[in-house]
Amino acid sequence: MDVLYFAWVRERIGVPRETVETSAATVADLIEELKAREERYEAAFADLSALRVALDQELSEFTASLDGVREVAFFPPMTGG
Repeated sequence: MDVLYFAWVRERIGVPRETVETSAATVADLIEELKAREERYEAAFADLSALRVALDQELSEFTASLDGVREVAFFPPMTGG
């Protein structure tokens, strides 16, 4: 599955996207797998209240299933005006 990182998430992890082999059932499980990799992932996912997630380009929840998902994107909340 492709995992995309935007804004400060990308800055902390150091790459805009990567292909990940995972056995995670949910987004939260995927985050735990990523956090276990290295400190840079731990830093990026330290405060989930400051993050949003999209599955196959649709805004989703951290409890959502990854079954059949091809793309996961993590990004900070956006503001408009």
